[in-house]
Amino acid sequence: MNPMKWYKKYLQVFEKPFSSASQKTIEEVKYKLSLLQSDKPIASVVIIAYNEETRLLSCLWSLSDSTCKYPIEIIGVDNNSKDKTAKVYKAVGLPHYEEKKQGPGYARNRGLQEAKGKYYICIDSDTMYPSDYIQRVIEELEKPGVVATSATWSYVPSSSYPRIWMRPYEIVRDINLYFLSFKSPEWVVRGMVFSHDAELGRKIGYNVKIIRGEDGSMAFGLKEYGKISFLRGKQTRAVTCTATLESDGPLAKAFYIRVKGALKKIKKYFISNKEKPQDSPDNLIKN
Repeated sequence: MNPMKWYKKYLQVFEKPFSSASQKTIEEVKYKLSLLQSDKPIASVVIIAYNEETRLLSCLWSLSDSTCKYPIEIIGVDNNSKDKTAKVYKAVGLPHYEEKKQGPGYARNRGLQEAKGKYYICIDSDTMYPSDYIQRVIEELEKPGVVATSATWSYVPSSSYPRIWMRPYEIVRDINLYFLSFKSPEWVVRGMVFSHDAELGRKIGYNVKIIRGEDGSMAFGLKEYGKISFLRGKQTRAVTCTATLESDGPLAKAFYIRVKGALKKIKKYFISNKEKPQDSPDNLIKN
C-alpha cells in the first residue's frame, strides 16, 4: 500500500511559481485556513519559510485540509525572503511575521515569541502534511510526561529519486530512527516533524548560531524535562522535497553518507548522551 496517495492533489502547485496557481485554489486555501483559526488555541502551528514561493502554497493547502478537534492557530514566519514568500502568506490571509535575522533558529524563536498555544508545532514550508497530523501530535503531547514529538517523513519522488528506490531507503532510515529514539531521541528529530511544549521551548530557546540542527539542539534540552515520542504511521508521515538529498548527489551517494553517519552513532542506540553535541565549524552561522 502506498501511504502517500493523499498528497497528490497538492502537486498541482508544488515547486511551481505562485503566479501559476489558480485563484480558485488560493481562495479555497484561504477559506479553509480561516475556519481552523482560534483565538484561544491549545496549539500553535507555525510555518517558517525562507525563499519558498514555489512550495509554500502546497504546504498551506495541505494544512488547510487538517481535521482537528482541538482549537489551534496557524501562523507563518517569513525569514527575510527575497522572493514572493510574503505574497503567498498574504494571498491566503494567513497571519505572519517577518524575521529579518537569517537562520532557522531565529525563525523558530520568532514563532515561539508570537505563539499563543500551549504546544508549538513546527512546520516547514517545503513539506506537506496529512490531514490527521496536527490532531495526532496534540493527542501525543497531551499524554503525561510527554514534552515533545517527532515523526517519520517521506520524499516526493522525482526522476532522480524514483519511488521504487526511495521506499527501501526510507524503510532503512526509519528503522535506524526507531532504535535511536529510545536512548537518543535528539538524533531522531527533524524540524519539519517536530512539536513540543511551548513554554519549555521558550525556556531553552532555539540555537541561532548554527545553519542546521537547531531542532536537535532543542530536543536535547527538552529531554531533560520528559519524554520525546517518536510517531510512526501514515497519520503522521509528512512528505517533503528532496533538496537535502540532492545536496549530497545521487541517491546511492546520499544513502552511503547516511549509513556511514548511522554507523558512527551506533553506540547511541544503547547509551543516552548527557553532553551537548558540539557543532562543526562549517555548521556555524558566520555573522
